[in-house]
Amino acid sequence: MAMTVRKTDVLLVGGGVMSATLGMMLRQLDPSLKITLVERLDHVAHESTDGWNNAGTGHAGYCELNYTPENPDGSIEISRALNINASFEVTLQFWSWLVEHGALPEPHNFINNTPHKSFVWGEKDVEFLRKRHQLLSNHHLFRDMEFSTDPAVLQDWMPLVMRHRDPKQPIAATRVQYGADVDFGSLTRSMVNDLSEHPNFDLKLSHSVHSLKQTDEGRWKVVVIDEKADASKTYDAGFVFLGAGGAALPLLQRSGIAESRGYGGFPVSGQWLVCTKPEIVKQHSSKVYGKAPTGAPPMSVPHLDTRVINGKPALLFGPFAGFTTKFLKQGSYMDLFSSVRGSNLKPMMAVGAGNMDLTRYLIGEVFQSHKARVESLRNFFPDAKKDDWKLQEAGKRVQIIKKDPEGHGKLEFGTEIVASRDGTLAALLGASPGASTAVAAMVDVLERCFPQRIASAEWQARMKELIPSYGQSLVDDADLLQTTRERTLNTLKLRK
Repeated sequence: MAMTVRKTDVLLVGGGVMSATLGMMLRQLDPSLKITLVERLDHVAHESTDGWNNAGTGHAGYCELNYTPENPDGSIEISRALNINASFEVTLQFWSWLVEHGALPEPHNFINNTPHKSFVWGEKDVEFLRKRHQLLSNHHLFRDMEFSTDPAVLQDWMPLVMRHRDPKQPIAATRVQYGADVDFGSLTRSMVNDLSEHPNFDLKLSHSVHSLKQTDEGRWKVVVIDEKADASKTYDAGFVFLGAGGAALPLLQRSGIAESRGYGGFPVSGQWLVCTKPEIVKQHSSKVYGKAPTGAPPMSVPHLDTRVINGKPALLFGPFAGFTTKFLKQGSYMDLFSSVRGSNLKPMMAVGAGNMDLTRYLIGEVFQSHKARVESLRNFFPDAKKDDWKLQEAGKRVQIIKKDPEGHGKLEFGTEIVASRDGTLAALLGASPGASTAVAAMVDVLERCFPQRIASAEWQARMKELIPSYGQSLVDDADLLQTTRERTLNTLKLRK
């Protein structure tokens, strides 16, 4: 194979929402940077970022009950919901700036107002939701959250969910009117299209990373295979970002940085029930989240969603999680086994041994019948008919396995940035809330990997333009939250 060497300031690996977001931010901060994005598929946003491969929920903690766990003493922990909400607000600010400056199309092309609701049944869960609402609505981030146990009110909020429901069943729901449904695939393609209009951006499709090695000068020698031309190229990159979804972990391992040691991955597959019949779709216009079944992973919280994907409306119910050894939808069944290293063997074995119930649950989910899945759907849509719904494969999620303080393993269900000490390489691992907090995550990358530049007066001023709340806390500052939220709701047309 022929060999060429190319120099770039920034090499983004993976054509998903994370790489696109970081590329857009760096482009606004320093247009002179030469940025290269390599994607192993023949188009961007086709793995976890694709609209059919994720929930499309603008995760803000409004409806996701797994973000507010109940402690053994009955108290409810809301700190994670506050932080996720604030992070999504940061994301909305950056998207608003991009819309205002023509870098993104009209908002309806990638984001639509979709009220976020939590719905529970049974006395215990009704009481849980009541306490959750009391705690959250006392905070300015959630001040607009409504709560009701009145069947007449809930009938108005979600008629499809309430129709022919047992009137004796204790029920409750919360609602936030300005929730969002996001087509992250369309969003990412729009960002990459805008980046491609700049001369310092180079998009390489059907290119996969073969190896990464840091040179004595601190730069990265990255060998990339051009699948179509059957040729390899060596990139000399000053900074490398691994935003390749499930493939980020094996790429991080190949980098050999000390910070990668001990990390492993627990892959989980997913499926949706999908309905596209207009007469049914038009009866439901919200995201309704319930509580996860006992033993289910947090990302398997059942929900009945209004979705708009590539401009077409649909209803989705799920996700139905399952066990897999693939790290990507278009990956290999050997992905899990090839990720085992001496440094992560003990944590991975500990997690495997300590989560046998979870593994059995996931395997059981794989073998569920269509009838059983529709029975789960009927908890949310009592009149659901099995012939109106078809099964759709979702994306793969690789949950983080890492060492705990005792040196054993623990399973993490969030996202995490892993960066080299010298700031020349960073990777994003994990899943939910994922794409919704992409901007906050990429700000973290900038602060850790470009510390001198982001501390400069020029970049500080520019960051305040892109994200007006930058450097301040939306969790602590109610007035700041009100000002920024008012702008984003108007700009992105998220008000009813």
